[in-house]
Order: sequence, then structure tokens, then C-alpha cells
Amino acid sequence: MGVFRHGKMDQASYIENNFNEYCSNAKIDPQNLKGKTILELGPGDSIGTVLMASSYGAKTILIDVDSYAVDDIAVYQLLTRELKAKGINVPNIDAAKSLDDILDICNAKYLTNGLKDFYNLKDNSIDLIVSQAVLEHIRKDEFYSIIKECQRISKRSGASVHSIDLKDHLSNALNNLRFTHNFWESKFISSSGFYTNRIRYSKMLEIFEHSGFSVKVISKNKWDELPTPRKSFAYPFNLLMNDELRVSEFTVLLKHRDL
Repeated sequence: MGVFRHGKMDQASYIENNFNEYCSNAKIDPQNLKGKTILELGPGDSIGTVLMASSYGAKTILIDVDSYAVDDIAVYQLLTRELKAKGINVPNIDAAKSLDDILDICNAKYLTNGLKDFYNLKDNSIDLIVSQAVLEHIRKDEFYSIIKECQRISKRSGASVHSIDLKDHLSNALNNLRFTHNFWESKFISSSGFYTNRIRYSKMLEIFEHSGFSVKVISKNKWDELPTPRKSFAYPFNLLMNDELRVSEFTVLLKHRDL
């Protein structure tokens, strides 16, 4: 989680727009975040979400599978100055000497053990769960468990917003569907930077629903035609309908099913 987020999270405008989009998709006014807890899956190379959340009085929990965040304090101090120039009330981190100092000032935690970190979080404790191009990178054999954990820790009134990229992360096509399950899920591939779990659109929605969420698709993009020849796909992808395979990315809003 987070490997493919590098390159933009050190830009104030990107961080601000990303955070505002999370809130907009979740139908949450940022001004109402005081005292609430936000969990971000796969923050990647920056803890920028922490800066935005803390400016509205929210606590943040970041979960990734390793420590990818840039630890250069000057990067975040520059970000806070840029965000303040935009009128955002970011906490003063000028005295911070380390990444941990920034996290403390912003009332945030940065956890780097993936699925294991969920087990230490309380039931019904998170107001908003967010991710950007992360869910497709979760190991296939852990995907259901992580979604189920998200459902467990989400408050009954909480929401989850996830933007998911189904392209192959090799050439923005479907070349990852060329390979057999055993090869693709081998340690060699699953530990690589280009691994995606290859769970397709309809199956992912089904997993969300089976985990106890109600699902609303906020947006969905499709290729006009398959970007990779169908004849090259391995089983079982060669059996899927074109309409299913043409979904390239989508964003969902998840809530507890009984709401």
C-alpha cells in the first residue's frame, strides 16, 4: 500500500484538493471534523493528510505496510507555510525535530504493519476511512480481511471513501491479466512495486457488500475498448465480459449496511 503515491504528496494544492475531495465524497463538511478520527490507508511518501486533518481538529491514523513517508522535516514545514498561505489553519510545526514530533503535534499515529495494525484498533472507533489508489495493491489473500476490519472499526455513522485504479500499473492497460494466478501471487511478484491484486470491479463491490457495507459508486471510468488483446489474458480473466474488463478506475462510498 502506498508504493505508487510518490510524486504529488509534497504539493500543497494536491494535498488540499485530495482532502477536500475525500470530505466531499463522504458528504462531510470539514468544519465538522473537530474531535473525529480519520484513518488513511496507504499514505505513501507523505503524511500530508495529517496536516489537513489536524487543521480541522481531527485525529489521524495512517496505516501502511512499511515506513514510506519522507522524514525530511523541512518538506512538511514548507507544506505548512504553503497551506497557511491558502488560509488553512495548520498547526505550527516549526519546533519539530522529527517525523514523530510532527505526528505528536498533529494528534496523529503512523502505523506500518499493515493488517496487523487493524487488530489493535477498537470496534466502532473511526469516523472516516480514506484511500487513493491503494486498495488494488493490497495482497489478494489479505483483501477481504482488511475490508472486514475497516467495517469493524468504522463507526455506525461513519463513512469510507476509496478511489481504486484497476489499470495494470505497468503501462496503464491490462497487461497484468496475462499471467496465471500462481505466478502473479508468488512472492517474487507480490513483493514487487508493480503488484496489483487483479480483483475486478464487480468482485470488489461484492466483497464490500459481503463485509457488511452498503456501496455507492460515486464515479466510474471505462476504456472505450480493451487496451490489451483479450486473447492474451490468462484464466479466469479470459472468461470475463468486455464490459467488466473495460472498467479502468472507480470511486466508492461505503457505509454500514443498516444505515
